[in-house]
Amino acid sequence: MSIANPTVEQRFAFKAPLPLKSGSSLPEYELVYETYGELNADKSNAILICHALSGDHHVAGIDADGKKGWWDGYIGSGKVIDTDKFFVVCSNNLGGCRGSTGPTTINPQTGKVYGADFPIVTCKDWVESQNELRKYLGIEQWAALVGGSMGGMQVMQWAIDYPEKLRHAIVIAAAPKLSAQNIAFNEVARRAIMSDPEFHDGRFLDQETVPKSGLALARMLGHLTYLSDDMMGTKFGRELREDKLKYNFDVEFQVESYLRYQGEKFATKMNFDANTYLLMTKALDYFDPAADYDHDLSKTLAQATAKFLVVSFTSDWRFSPQRSHEIVKALLDNDADVSYAEITSAHGHDAFLLPNDHYEGVFGNYMQRVYDDIPTAEASV
Repeated sequence: MSIANPTVEQRFAFKAPLPLKSGSSLPEYELVYETYGELNADKSNAILICHALSGDHHVAGIDADGKKGWWDGYIGSGKVIDTDKFFVVCSNNLGGCRGSTGPTTINPQTGKVYGADFPIVTCKDWVESQNELRKYLGIEQWAALVGGSMGGMQVMQWAIDYPEKLRHAIVIAAAPKLSAQNIAFNEVARRAIMSDPEFHDGRFLDQETVPKSGLALARMLGHLTYLSDDMMGTKFGRELREDKLKYNFDVEFQVESYLRYQGEKFATKMNFDANTYLLMTKALDYFDPAADYDHDLSKTLAQATAKFLVVSFTSDWRFSPQRSHEIVKALLDNDADVSYAEITSAHGHDAFLLPNDHYEGVFGNYMQRVYDDIPTAEASV
């Protein structure tokens, strides 16, 4: 299939060592990224999108394989993040498996695939690498950073570590740190992968195999946490695949079939790397910026100077509205400029990816504010 004007991957190669929060370092690294729209003359209209756990740099448009970007409904000409107004950048995180340096790429020191030898990376490390990309692109200050879920955590880390490098921070369906329950979910997912006989202590690529069963189970568990009980009830209820019970352990309920399909697709068609899944979930567990400020979130966010939009969804039980309230309170404790919206949705944590008129209205209005704040003559017309 021929795609007219497909999105094009670009690469940023950083040849100096990158020290990591863990104490390890990468001798060099690459970030794969895509851009949309045009950078204005003074490079003041740039937006950085930070992706969630299984996301990547292909956030909008159609790529050469015909795949639509994971947030295509919100980014593009005339859309919420309007590429007629903004220059939009999204990179694949370090440790990813979509082209950026990670477990599936070559370790320059050994000439072999990193695999299990790839070091633990954190949200802080992602921000450091993204900041090097910013400098490479010649962008002095982002007009805004935008991220949902794990992406929202990166936005917060940016606002804390590089407050002068962003004017607006848009944090969607996120939390200031994971709850014990969320850490537990991540640990069960990791155990599913690491217990797969095909995992081989993370060296499965050397064995020319993939821990598909473990990955599928991890994705099934994750998917459960992204949906709300009401949504699953409405979509599936207790509907059977056939018209009678079979009294065995085969798939009988439609919801079982759906989860198995999602797990199988993730492990096979999406080809997501198992070591990357372990790294991303561990980075989520470790995210706790307040730990560097006496575990005081208000003191932590006192570093931030950006204007904030914080968005939560009523049925999101993984990162509930109460977690967003914590962020908003800490910002207000510092007299920060913060807007907050709690969106009614039955779609659970996945709501930030899906169409919703109220959400799109709030988001779109705020993006107009971001545009109006661009320090150019054009924006004041």
